[in-house]
Amino acid sequence: MLNSRYKKRFLLGLTILAIVVAVGAPFTGMQFISLRSVLDPVSAGTDYDIFWRIRVPRVCISFLAGAGLAISGMAYQAMFRNLLATPYTLGVASGASLGAACYVHLGFMFSLLGIPGISVFAFCGAVLAVAFVYGITMLRGKRLASSTLLLAGVAISFFFSSLILFIQYLSTFAHSFQIVRWLMGAISVVGFEPVRQLTPFVLCGSLVILYLRHELNLLMAGEDLSTSRGVNVNRTRQFTFFATSLMVGGVVAVCGPIGFMGMMAPHICRLIIGADHRYLAPATLLFGGVFLTVCDTIARTIIAPAEMPVGIITALLGGPFFIWLLVGRSSDKWGMA
Repeated sequence: MLNSRYKKRFLLGLTILAIVVAVGAPFTGMQFISLRSVLDPVSAGTDYDIFWRIRVPRVCISFLAGAGLAISGMAYQAMFRNLLATPYTLGVASGASLGAACYVHLGFMFSLLGIPGISVFAFCGAVLAVAFVYGITMLRGKRLASSTLLLAGVAISFFFSSLILFIQYLSTFAHSFQIVRWLMGAISVVGFEPVRQLTPFVLCGSLVILYLRHELNLLMAGEDLSTSRGVNVNRTRQFTFFATSLMVGGVVAVCGPIGFMGMMAPHICRLIIGADHRYLAPATLLFGGVFLTVCDTIARTIIAPAEMPVGIITALLGGPFFIWLLVGRSSDKWGMA
């Protein structure tokens, strides 16, 4: 049993690591760069623009996206009491992907209040998926039952995925390739506008989950115990469902569906710091940001000067991790895992 002093030290070390990674990642891969070249726009020229308009915003987006996906996965794992739950379990990624596929297929080229049109369509698709899943679940009764919620999410995810395949089949080769490229998940931003757009989603969603840490601990122990301890299970699930879904929708709209992040990060933290969400939630938030930032740094440097979509890196790591989780862990651990 880990004591609270160890957990606090781990959180402190993780905070320091997050700062080091956030500061060092923009410099990685830039040769012969000096501190003066990124601080003085007059004498630096190209290096200054690359650093502040591409590298720093990219690190900010990767940290925000990783943190949001990780803490969403942790919340879903507690809500469903299943270690294999991910932020995409309820069809949010499929809805966003359908929206992006429609945008590409229709050949639109526009932006709304500085937001790219593909991100607007993707977010609208994510909201549509959330509405469908919630509506289907509520048709079965006034309670937000986890089993019905899970089945509705899987059904919507399969249905939207089939629509994406249908759109790809009808699209031109160029549009089909663009859809496939978006579905790989990548962090390609210029300027800080995407950072300003994504920050409210991740910040608000994370605050809601951090506020519900005690309720998530009780949900993990079972619905009956949670109710006996005074937790409004239905309301807690509603808050968790909408907060995480909108946060994931915002992340996917900007970065595409980056797979396995929401499953790996919370489980790794759980193995190190334990299952108490008072410590697990902030640890997962920080570790998710660090993990995706490191993966994105690898993705843009491993085949430089070309770039690899970060979704490929996370999938290469997540596949073996998923198999280990299935084979190496006890089947009765956490009930349904």
